[in-house]
Amino acid sequence: MDHTLKWGIPSKRPYLKLFQLLVLAGLFYFCSGIIQVTKTVKEAAMLSCDYNISTEELKRVRIYWQKDNEMVLAVMSGKVTVWPRYENRTITDVTSNLCIVILALRLSDNGTYTCVIQKPEKGSYKLKHRTSVKLMVRADFPVPSITDLGNPSPNNRRIICSTSGGFPKPHLSWLENGEELNSTNTTLSQDPETELYTISSELDFNMTSNHSFVCLVKYGGLTVSQTFNWQKSKPAPSANQLLLWAIIIPVSACGISVIIAVTLTCLSCRHAARWRERRRNQESMEMGRISPST
Repeated sequence: MDHTLKWGIPSKRPYLKLFQLLVLAGLFYFCSGIIQVTKTVKEAAMLSCDYNISTEELKRVRIYWQKDNEMVLAVMSGKVTVWPRYENRTITDVTSNLCIVILALRLSDNGTYTCVIQKPEKGSYKLKHRTSVKLMVRADFPVPSITDLGNPSPNNRRIICSTSGGFPKPHLSWLENGEELNSTNTTLSQDPETELYTISSELDFNMTSNHSFVCLVKYGGLTVSQTFNWQKSKPAPSANQLLLWAIIIPVSACGISVIIAVTLTCLSCRHAARWRERRRNQESMEMGRISPST
């Protein structure tokens, strides 16, 4: 069913062959530079035809939007037709450069969209404007998670880094001090329905040294990363060391006890000697007071 402008609803009119003919004709006229629009899944994208016309002209011109080799939307005699794949989520606005807005973006919406304007001239429609917009739809990867997988061999540790639910195709690398390391068991898979990717990679390292690893995931000019720090364990004391400490501690305790006892004894002897000396002095003074005068 057709309708007046602003909102596009599905229609069963077959404009595909007509559009293919006019696109082929447009190739002989002019080709403008391609503008790029980048959005994420479920967002809305506005694609501009970069062309303005008056309301009066609208009923006389023909406007076609095509993605790669499939029709998206057409405006003829002021009526809008939206093709099934874009129905209920694509609108057009003649007040803003004849743009279209695609809602609830999907990964399958990636591609180059072309807008063609035709005007009547001498009994036929002639190409007056053609422009293309490249739409890039991406899905952001969450921050990777790093899990400890234990010890595959003595003195070695294994960790795994993984993330999922992103687009486009990612690349995962392990870094230490800015240098890329050799990883193992790197796997990449894509869901056939959602087209979203899952990636994971394992890394083995020596446990006897301190480490700071970075798991870096690159996709479509963007990156996400996670850091894993490892501190080497302090060596456990040997049996000889334990025996040595078992001897040193009691001997030291005994030695300290002897020193304390000797010190206390010396202090006690000095105190007693001072007391006896004071006592003798007092007795001498008393004897001097009670002796008869000569």
